[in-house]
Parts: sequence; C-alpha cells; structure tokens
Amino acid sequence: MTLMAVILLFIFFVLFFLYFWGLNPHLITVFYLPEQSLTYPAALIIVGCLIVGLAFGVGFHIYGTVGHWFKHWRRDRFEKKQREIGNVYREGVGRLLCGDLKKARTLLQKALDRDPKRVETLIAMASLCSQEDNPAEGLTLLRKAREIDPKSREVLFKTAAIQEEMGEDEEAIKTYQELVSLEKDNRKALRCLRDLHIEHNLWNEALEDQRQVLKAGPGPNRMAEEKEKLLYLRYEAARISIKEGDAESAKTELKDIIRQLPDFTPAQVTLGDAYVNLGRGDEAVKVWQEGYSQLGKSVFLERLEDYFMEREDPSSLLAFFRNAVMERGDDLMFRLFFGKLCLRLEMVDEAMDHLQAIESSGVESSQVHLLLAEAYRRRRNTEAAINEYQKALGITSKLRLGYACESCNAVAQGWNSRCSSCGRWGTISLIDRKQILEAKPLEMDKMVIHHGERHEWDEV
Repeated sequence: MTLMAVILLFIFFVLFFLYFWGLNPHLITVFYLPEQSLTYPAALIIVGCLIVGLAFGVGFHIYGTVGHWFKHWRRDRFEKKQREIGNVYREGVGRLLCGDLKKARTLLQKALDRDPKRVETLIAMASLCSQEDNPAEGLTLLRKAREIDPKSREVLFKTAAIQEEMGEDEEAIKTYQELVSLEKDNRKALRCLRDLHIEHNLWNEALEDQRQVLKAGPGPNRMAEEKEKLLYLRYEAARISIKEGDAESAKTELKDIIRQLPDFTPAQVTLGDAYVNLGRGDEAVKVWQEGYSQLGKSVFLERLEDYFMEREDPSSLLAFFRNAVMERGDDLMFRLFFGKLCLRLEMVDEAMDHLQAIESSGVESSQVHLLLAEAYRRRRNTEAAINEYQKALGITSKLRLGYACESCNAVAQGWNSRCSSCGRWGTISLIDRKQILEAKPLEMDKMVIHHGERHEWDEV
C-alpha cells in the first residue's frame, strides 16, 4: 500500500468520523464498576472500540507470524540436526558392514550421543556389540530401544537373534511370541518360533506354529516345502502320541501322512510301531514287509528281525527271508540282512553263502567285512577272521550295522527318523547303502563262490 493511499484512507476515516459525530452528538455513560463510570460521545466510543479491535487483530497477527516463524526455525534446526546425525549413522553402518568395528563404534556412539532416542542407532550399536562378542551389551541397548518403541518389529527380531546367540532360547521364544502377538501373520517370526521349538523337540508346539505359517500364506515358491514340513511335524507329533499311550490316534495320523507322502520312510516304520503297541503284530509285520518292498530301506528288515527275535520266533522270520530271497536274489541289501540273521542264529554256512555273494559282487563295505570276520571266527578259521577284522572293526553283541545321514554323512548310533546333525527327516540309512544297492551281482550268482576264489574267477 502506497503512502498516498494511506493518507487518503486516513482523510476518509477522519471525514467519516466527523460525519458520524455530527449525526450522533449524544453522550453515553458506561459503568465499569458499580459507582464508577465514563461519559463520552457515542461516536468516540464506537471509534475507540474499532481502534482497540484493530489493535488486537494486528497484535494477534504479529504473534501468529512470529510463532509461525519460530516454529519453522525450530523445525529447520531439528531437520538439520537429524540430517547430520543421519549422515554419521550411515557412515557408521557402512563401517560396520565393512568390518571396521573400531571406526564404526566411534561414529555410532557419536550419533547416539547426539540423539540417545534414535532407535535405528541403538539397533546398529547392538549389531556392533554382537560382532564384538559382547551380546550382553547389545541386549541392554535393545531394551532401551524397546522402551522407546515397544512395538518395533526390527527391535524384537534383533533381540530374539541375540538371545539365540547367547543360548537364551526360552527368552528368544518369548520374544518371538511377542512378535506374533503384535502381528499374528508374521511369517518370519512364526518360522523362527517353529525352528526353536523343533530344536528343543517341542513337536506339538512346532506343529501349531507350522499350521500358523501355512495359514499366513507363504509365497508360492515355498508352499510345497512348507506343506511337506507340516507332514514331518505331524509325524513327530504322532510319534509322541505313541509314547504317551495314544497309539490309535497316531495310527490314523500316520496313515494319512503315508497317503500324502508315500516315500516317507519314518512314517511307515512308526506305523508298524503303532500296530505293535496296539497288539496287532501281524499288521505291523505286513507294514514293514511292504515298506521294504516299496522303499528298499534296511530299517524295515531290522524292525522285522527285532520283532521276531524278541518274541523268540526266528522260524517265521527265516521263512519270510527264504521265500523272499527266491524273488529278490539280486537284492544285495536283502541278502546282507539275511546273512546277518543266519549268523545270529548260528547258521554259519548259509550266512557265508549270502555274505560271499555280496563280496564277490565287488562291494568293499566295512559291514560286510565285519560279518564275514565273525563268520570265520565261528568257523574257527582264525587267519581269515583276523584278515576281515583288519578291514572292519567295532562289532557289537547284536551285530548292529552302522547308520549315517545320506544328506550330511553324519554317523548315527542307530536308525532315527531325523538326523540330529542337519535336522532333515528320512535321511538316516545304512552306511554304504548306495554302494550295495548300485552293485550288480554276477550272472553266475546262483553258483557259490567261496571267499578267496574271486581273484581266480577274474583271471579266467
């Protein structure tokens, strides 16, 4: 607004005031206390009120303008500080990722000193402490972060990870459960919780976790894997049910698992165990026999041997082997167990026939040498027995054969449904099983080639 405009406006206001005063020459008395009053012309009072109102309006406008400016000043100052802290934080994280822990600690501590309530800095410091083998300090920092942001998923995940690192699995389980309570469809938390329950053999809890994982809807690339894991966990829960005396429900569950996963050996083995617990041994024998016929796993033959020997009924087992060997003469695994059974029953000659047939097929297995050594010892052929013992050591009273994991090659004391080393199911089998199965018997396998004669046949 120009000066001329201001002067004209002032003149107009004065003229309007004089005109208004001329129209209203009356005096007005205004009481501001019971006995105190002011008397002024009406025009003067009205104009005074207008001036006071304008003064208040201008004052409020100035106050608002100053307040707005101050607010922006504070915000700009805060944002500048946050940018500076953010730059220091990012540089510290970069050093942390590069492995320069000393420099990373200096930078992250600087960022933390300038803003002690910055959650991401506390998380980065906790990661640094973990790499410095000081997880306890990391947990302390994460507790501070949780006080600032109790619902931070990142803080809770990092807390659980450090708790696992420190071996505080029970606390880690509680932390993952807290995560799930905040977000029931958090697949990562559910899988971590499931894996911890599996690690501690809490199969029913792990099964419930896995059902929640599937309910949350894993990605299409993982759906088949997660469904298969559900079957494995259902199997473990069924196995626990047998131990707890509920073999009937376990039997139903195992049948359904086998229907969905026919090549899952542990389910077929344990189904036979369930039948035994229910007093239905004939059905158990049938399950194990069919299991070996379908899957070729030696554990079924071992189960059959233990079942009949515990009941002092070797004749039935011998009848099964003798009938089956006519059909499975080229199954060297079958002949290995048949030979072992014969040796256990002191039928040394028949045992030697089967074991030498395996050896003559080119199999170099410590299990075969072990059994041959025992057979020679019982024949009182000391020299041959010593020769075989030198190739295979570690005989047991029951002539147990060794087991190993086909996935990680970890040696097991006996057959188990799950490898204790790599955690996979259905991978425990006889040591050298693949070598025995892949070997081809000689065309003249019906002829008995005695031990020591193999080289003579090779020279022919």
